[in-house]
Amino acid sequence: MTGTPAPGPELIGRAASPGLAAGPVVVVDVLAGDVAASGDAHAEAANLTRALETASAQIAGLMETVEPEAAEMLEFQLAMLEDEELTAPVRAAIADGSSAAAAFAEGLDAVIADYRASQDEYFRARTADLADIRERVLRALSGKASEAPVAGAVLVGKDLTPTRFLETDWSAGGGIALADGSPSSHVAMLARARGVPMVTGLGAFDTSDLKEALVDGDSGRVRFNPDEAARRQHAERAEALAREAEAAKTYLGRPAATACGVSISVMINVAAPEEVDALDPAHCDGIGLMRTEFLFHGAGGLPDEDSQYQAYRKVLEWAGGRSVTIRTLDAGGDKPVPGLTVEESNPFLGCRGIRLSLRRPEVFRVQLRALARAGCHGNLQVMLPMVSVPQEIEAAARLLDTCVAELHAEGHEAVRPPLGIMVEVPAVAVTPERFAAAAFFSIGSNDLTQYVLAAGRDSADVAELGRADDPAVLALVASTLRGGAAAGLPVSLCGDAGSDLAVLPKLLACGLRRVSVAPAALARVKAALAGMRLGEHG
Repeated sequence: MTGTPAPGPELIGRAASPGLAAGPVVVVDVLAGDVAASGDAHAEAANLTRALETASAQIAGLMETVEPEAAEMLEFQLAMLEDEELTAPVRAAIADGSSAAAAFAEGLDAVIADYRASQDEYFRARTADLADIRERVLRALSGKASEAPVAGAVLVGKDLTPTRFLETDWSAGGGIALADGSPSSHVAMLARARGVPMVTGLGAFDTSDLKEALVDGDSGRVRFNPDEAARRQHAERAEALAREAEAAKTYLGRPAATACGVSISVMINVAAPEEVDALDPAHCDGIGLMRTEFLFHGAGGLPDEDSQYQAYRKVLEWAGGRSVTIRTLDAGGDKPVPGLTVEESNPFLGCRGIRLSLRRPEVFRVQLRALARAGCHGNLQVMLPMVSVPQEIEAAARLLDTCVAELHAEGHEAVRPPLGIMVEVPAVAVTPERFAAAAFFSIGSNDLTQYVLAAGRDSADVAELGRADDPAVLALVASTLRGGAAAGLPVSLCGDAGSDLAVLPKLLACGLRRVSVAPAALARVKAALAGMRLGEHG
């Protein structure tokens, strides 16, 4: 970073995760890898092998402790560490006399530069993971353990790798302030899920004399080396926000409604059955999105029917008759599944979601059978991701009907659940009337936004473009709502926009009346709805 700010600078970036944080600064440095070669190529090659094995073991261990969505991110890193094409140039450089550290740093820097310059969104999105791998292997080569930041520290740097975030103990508070980064990056999504205040896009600044930081994840402001007045003002605001959060909890047990009395259905998104253990089903109107990717990332390979059935049944029984929408496997794009997804030049626009499931009917049938059996234990809806043409609904419906008939013939109890679709491909939102065969629509605002605006969710360079309240996105939300109403189909929204309090009023103005949010946002959203009046944000 270059440039020296004035003493006690206040910088303004992009709000990435709400909340306030105050604490000592811990600078997240990028390791240089400028280690002198020992002169023994065999020893340097052995050092590299040990470092790769150490890094793989660390990531594998971390995967066992994190939430399913985070584990999906780490799958890619493990695969890259085992990729001989990645390490072949590094080993060649070592054979020519380079140190393992210098060769690996140079090799990864070249790959990262290629990925960052790619026209392919998938490859650009993977640069953070490659940077993560670079730092982990270099740290293993240097013999340095990952530093454990001071409790409640503010991590400051150019960017932050996913595993650095996951290895940090956030229980004592803390925050993140980054020169680069994106509010839609993987790290930002993790920060929102765990309630860690985060600001990105602060621009280049000198970190050498920074001792303390105040982070405002709501306004995007970060003050370094604050004076006593700034600390006092920050503490007063933190106390006020804590009171608001406590007050918001009083809305958990109430039906959600706006200030003008319009009822809003507020459901939750879950990524794994274990998430519901600490939740009271009476606090929500059901589950608007249950992801199933967690089942497909185990060490044992693709999941069998019974393991899927048990997972789905657990959540349906927890819901106690409330609606539960379970999404079929949404693999591909930035969520590869070993042994299932295929390598493509542009996987975000390739064989992902329902496209992949229909291509692999032997895998899809197992999931549909498990869902049909689980449907006997609650109010189940099944949702198809990445639908682009009506024929995909028809093909999935035929396969589901076949699975239900087979189960009955085999003597199993089974139901034929309603089959709805995610609205995330613009073609569906533009012509929703063509998809009236679906039982319901659920708008996936994250993917819909990135496809409408051609702005990758993990790209800091285009982060400013990827706004869910862009008029074009809102127009497609309104189009979907009109199409659902004309066909008599319920329409909900299950993306991040549903819990963005700056965007939610605009969605309500479009006619949206059903949202699904992260459990951590439930109280905040219900409390905010109680203060909103329709017609004020048209």
